[in-house]
Amino acid sequence: MASVTFEQVTRSFAPGDRPAVDGLDLQVHDGEFLVVVGPSGCGKSTSLRMLAGLEPVTSGRVLIDGVDVTGRRARDRDVAMVFQSYALYPNMTAGENMAFALRNLGVPKDEIVTRVAEAARVLQLGDLLDRKPAKMSGGQRQRVAMGRAIVRDPKVFCMDEPLSNLDAKLRVSTRAEIAGLQERLGTTTVYVTHDQTEAMTMGDRVVVLRDGRLQQVGSPTELYERPVNTFVAAFIGSPSINLVDGVPVRDGRAVLTGSLQVPLPAAGAGHTQVTVGIRPEGVDVVGRSAADTAGRTDRLLVRVARVERLGSEVFAYVDPVGLVPDGAVRADHLVVRLDKRQDLQEGSELALCVHLDEVLAFDAEGLALLR
Repeated sequence: MASVTFEQVTRSFAPGDRPAVDGLDLQVHDGEFLVVVGPSGCGKSTSLRMLAGLEPVTSGRVLIDGVDVTGRRARDRDVAMVFQSYALYPNMTAGENMAFALRNLGVPKDEIVTRVAEAARVLQLGDLLDRKPAKMSGGQRQRVAMGRAIVRDPKVFCMDEPLSNLDAKLRVSTRAEIAGLQERLGTTTVYVTHDQTEAMTMGDRVVVLRDGRLQQVGSPTELYERPVNTFVAAFIGSPSINLVDGVPVRDGRAVLTGSLQVPLPAAGAGHTQVTVGIRPEGVDVVGRSAADTAGRTDRLLVRVARVERLGSEVFAYVDPVGLVPDGAVRADHLVVRLDKRQDLQEGSELALCVHLDEVLAFDAEGLALLR
């Protein structure tokens, strides 16, 4: 096990172009499972490859256990990489694939056999060691790729979207296997994904990148409840948070409608307009008419535009009634998550109770007004 440190790490592919990774400062704790997430092109895979020694560093330093490895070859860093494409040798069996790197390192044969057998036991691959990749399922091949990394007993695991080639059901079961395996082994792991569900369910901490720059790092709960800006707020959570721009501030409250007024933290003082964020799950249905909002400041009357029924839950796409003139819903509609038993019809009205303590507010630059 080992700690990992990025010190002002930058990677530029061409002079004058925007850096793929721009001044990354990040500390990965010993034994931590850290997930790096962000949209395509945000620099997450490039950051991982610089740690593994597969990509040069333009400026800054990468340290493993306090030792500067920036100029070291990949083979000299004691880092094991698990790739998106599995990268198994098709002419070798599962056992031979797992043993290949150890043979190249000159590890004694008896020790190779022991390590491969132990990794196969942990990954439930004992019956597949004599099988070639073409005779395996995607999930089995991914476990062999994991086994190839495990047998090396490295200081750090680097995983680059290892589940993206699996179908949805297999992804769910395999991510649980990977998280459980890392917990048992205790090896420091940096895991890259574009899937925020993977990030939220697997990581001890989650790093959010955008355009090569670190936006926020924290526990999944911290990112969900206290995002530092609208980008993180919109990226974390499914369905995405509802953002309403141009909401006027009056007497310390963000006024969306006459019946929905959100108290702002002290940081909101002095702002004339804010962006308000309401999570789809942060509302309850309390009625079906304007009468159910009268005299309240936590109610929102909406008109149903579209309904999606997913069996266990219902998503309703709605338009607020009486939204202040300057207010603008960032998406086409607000989306709310409701109980599957709700009888909803397009064009009908709903009175929603909004949990004000869960509503987020952001300034004109999109930075959070934290409580």
